[in-house]
Amino acid sequence: MTRLRYALVGAGSRAQMYLNAIATTHADAAELVAWTDTNPGRQEWSLAQHVGLGRPVRFEPDGLGDAIRDHRVDRVVITSPDFTHADYIVEALEAGADVVVEKPLTTSEEGVRRIAEAAERTGRDVTITFNYRYSPRNSELKRVIASGEIGEVTSVHFEWVLDTAHGADYFRRWHRLKEMSGGLLIHKSSHHFDLVGWWIADVPTRVYASGGLRFYGAENAARRGIGPRPERGTTDSPLRDRFSLDLRTDPTWKGLYLDQEQHDGYLRDRDVFDEGITIEDNLALVVDYARGSTMSYSLNAHSPWEGYTVAVNGTLGRAELTVIERGSVLVDEEGRTVVDPSARPDLVADDSQRPVGERLVVQRHFEAAREVPIPEGTGGHGGGDAVLLRDVFEGGAGGSDADPLGRTADWSDGVRSMVVGLAGNRSLATGQAVSIADLDLGAAGAALVAPAGEASS
Repeated sequence: MTRLRYALVGAGSRAQMYLNAIATTHADAAELVAWTDTNPGRQEWSLAQHVGLGRPVRFEPDGLGDAIRDHRVDRVVITSPDFTHADYIVEALEAGADVVVEKPLTTSEEGVRRIAEAAERTGRDVTITFNYRYSPRNSELKRVIASGEIGEVTSVHFEWVLDTAHGADYFRRWHRLKEMSGGLLIHKSSHHFDLVGWWIADVPTRVYASGGLRFYGAENAARRGIGPRPERGTTDSPLRDRFSLDLRTDPTWKGLYLDQEQHDGYLRDRDVFDEGITIEDNLALVVDYARGSTMSYSLNAHSPWEGYTVAVNGTLGRAELTVIERGSVLVDEEGRTVVDPSARPDLVADDSQRPVGERLVVQRHFEAAREVPIPEGTGGHGGGDAVLLRDVFEGGAGGSDADPLGRTADWSDGVRSMVVGLAGNRSLATGQAVSIADLDLGAAGAALVAPAGEASS
């Protein structure tokens, strides 16, 4: 097998999955020849963790195009902050490389226009890594709907709850600023909106959103009588509590962030109840789709447990998927907990009253309900990460066999997922329902979400 030459942009926590894959499991298919990060300490730490990487050439964050040309890069993996994605995608495409980018594709209408124009102009590939498509439980729901067992989809109810460890984490780091992440409707929910479009093979047409910052932030803390707090979680202050994140308790956090603050001053452990947070923690949407179905969606970022429930109603019946990724947030004597239970399910402590698990139930009209077996998934994100990485680096989840579920996602799927969040953010600002057609996506971007266009497969 010929190894493709990779560059990587962004060496933070999410990049570690790709670096490990290149250094170990997929070393026969990929080699990292060049990389960049705004913090050189994160690169040094990452090299020490993934010795199989060798010594890829470092380049400055504004030198991606030159690095692609100088080092004959075939593909670029982008795991930098969300607001930078459009710049790096466009630069990579125009320099002659394909792109693998973490969700979301971008955070703005301008970003969609620029990516769509560059992709059309260059003809190069942009793969967006929607790992939840690859989770066996989500794949099984796709199979049920595609089989026609519940008939034509009429509506979807989708509730996702983030707990007080994982949900809180978005309010500690750069994601707390809407200009950097687009808010949870873009950063987190693009996963969910992609799943729905993929499940029902349809495109969104109109969005109404309601929500706000109702739990985290200084104003909410003051209203509930929460007193003075330390600026950050990594401290011996007696004011620390279970919402504080101590970077010293986890070697990865310490190595990637605490030990590297000397380079850029970035704090990964900001207080979730301080000033300056501009994203919402409670969100509700109504989304219309081109074929006539409607989704009701809600996201809560301060739940005591984490997981999601999906109900898909059809003309012949109903399918219900329930997933508990963590039943309760338990903190040990040293203040440690798993921040993202979907990424490290092997470390999540179970709750006997709300055990971790998943269940898919299908019931047709006038028939008894039946439970659909879900193949066991191992590893992060419901077993999706490992299969996704094989798809990215080996060119197909099943080797040379085509994937009948169409789990591989390109930039057009990225657009279809994030326009719901873009319209939702505009709806939050105006108080009005927003048509997707009213977004300024440019001709190529708009064509992807036009009601008469081709829906997601």
